[in-house]
Amino acid sequence: MLTFQDCLDFCELTEEEILAIAEHENLPEAVALELGSALAETPVGERRIEEMIVEDIVAAQQAGNLRHAAALKIVLQRYIAHHPDAG
Repeated sequence: MLTFQDCLDFCELTEEEILAIAEHENLPEAVALELGSALAETPVGERRIEEMIVEDIVAAQQAGNLRHAAALKIVLQRYIAHHPDAG
């Protein structure tokens, strides 16, 4: 049986990026990994992942959770650095 880590190792995304997708879409982590992996295969999908992370940042800020917003900003910076077609 494959573990979450096994699947993550085959994915173009980091665990933090998967968690941001899971948060945005209100999905279990394993399902978010599958969605993120599929989205990361195209420039349009990569841009959608970036939008999800940005929307998570805004939601965290609006909820007053500035620590989480700051953590998500780091996730976004790393994502853009590794996925230049997203921007």
